[in-house]
Amino acid sequence: MAEGRPPYPPFTAETARQKVQAAEDAWNTRDPERVAGAYTPDSVWRNRDTFATGRQEIIELLTAKWQREQDYALRKSLWAFDDNRIAVRFQYESRDADGRWWRSYGNELWEFDELGLMRRREASINDVPITEAERRIHGPRPESERGVDIPLR
Repeated sequence: MAEGRPPYPPFTAETARQKVQAAEDAWNTRDPERVAGAYTPDSVWRNRDTFATGRQEIIELLTAKWQREQDYALRKSLWAFDDNRIAVRFQYESRDADGRWWRSYGNELWEFDELGLMRRREASINDVPITEAERRIHGPRPESERGVDIPLR
């Protein structure tokens, strides 16, 4: 039997929040292999205009992403959940190779298998240029800010 990733569906409000925080924590490591381990071996993704199937393609997508998006720092918030699905709002900030800062706003739809591995992820993302002075996300979320919602603007 394959190794699972608790918490498992069906989700409650508490376990859905735990799943979202675990995803945020993993993505903030910027470790493509660690992140890909939370997905089924045949997971399907839509990330912006890019499609990926399977862990290897996910690793390749994330490797390229974090080479482009330097100093990446992410915040996720639970939006809704039901049974084995979770909807998430997120924001992250990063800078490009030219040193310009961006805040990226997005929504994700997640679907999990019975072992708590994500088998489907769809992400819609928009980028807004910001100045370095406008940054508000600096590294992984401190323990004191866990559960605090992210502001829209």
